Amino acid sequence: MDSITIEGIRYPREELVSETPPRFATRSPFHHKLSLFLREWYSPSLLLTLHTSGSTGKPKEIIVRKDQMLQSAAITCDYLGLKTGDTALLCLPLEYIAGKMMVVRALYGGFNLLVADPSGHPLTEDRQQINFAAMVPLQVYNSLQRKEEKERLTRIDRLIIGGGAIDPQLEEALKDLPNAIYSTYGMTETVSHIALRRISGKEADDRYTPLPGVQVKLSAEGTLVINAPRVADKPLTTNDIAEIGTTGTFRILGRKDNVVISGGIKIQIEAVEATLRPHIDGPVVFTSVPHPKLGEALVLLITPASAIARAREICSRHLPRLQQPLHILMVEAIPQTGNGKTDRAAAKRMASKRIPMPGIS
Repeated sequence: MDSITIEGIRYPREELVSETPPRFATRSPFHHKLSLFLREWYSPSLLLTLHTSGSTGKPKEIIVRKDQMLQSAAITCDYLGLKTGDTALLCLPLEYIAGKMMVVRALYGGFNLLVADPSGHPLTEDRQQINFAAMVPLQVYNSLQRKEEKERLTRIDRLIIGGGAIDPQLEEALKDLPNAIYSTYGMTETVSHIALRRISGKEADDRYTPLPGVQVKLSAEGTLVINAPRVADKPLTTNDIAEIGTTGTFRILGRKDNVVISGGIKIQIEAVEATLRPHIDGPVVFTSVPHPKLGEALVLLITPASAIARAREICSRHLPRLQQPLHILMVEAIPQTGNGKTDRAAAKRMASKRIPMPGIS
């Protein structure tokens, strides 16, 4: 814990907190950010300030204790069977909890931390064997499109994917890979993930399994309530509508704030997106705009990969009438937050700017 190994070189605490930046800090701007985080980690303060992604609204500041981050690292490392000397790949931004926790796991577990600037293609460099990595879905998808990167992806012993939903097509592409691949469930407030779902191999499952020491239940509104005393001081009621099985595993059906009420009918937009994704090329995102008669009108955002006329025909074929979008907008790119999630708030603003409020006739 008083040192970290980065790309094969051990850096003692004294070098990480000295006024002279550690040797690795000059390799790239991202290496410099890593040195700043390590200096903050080794500072006398017992607390760290984290920022949420802001996928459904304005990002929030959250204060957590460093010992809670260490507890989270311990739970994950122990559950996945990671050991001292393993290699771990850091390829996520350090502004968010996912990137920070990869560093803390390397500190806790005594891993050799390999560093790749966060990008859509984190596996462009041919490295030594990677035992553990965390990526967002876009990074995994991009890696599958290039032969060399796909081969490197399959050699990662344990891969966790977070920061956004894994669509059915990506999950299908991963299910037969030889390595252990997991979808994660968690949030900044729980100091990274509190549950994992295996998506590759014979152990693949459609439900999340809470990590040791974590209990879940449903609120009166049907949202998930998490009790994880090792990483959070009190139970957390989420905005995620869930279904819990008899064994304590669970499925996420969507977010409470992603329910659109159109014509008096409640529509969970993630479920509608999941229905359409197998039939439309490119990303699929639903949002809504105010409507004088319906209350809210569904809006589908698509990229140039799908023609609007074709998308409308697909919607009419695969969606019930009340779930079909009133408007379909072509956008150059689906807005995303800094850690790869769909920026739902930005998508709603985008739709509101382009679709005028109709009058009542």
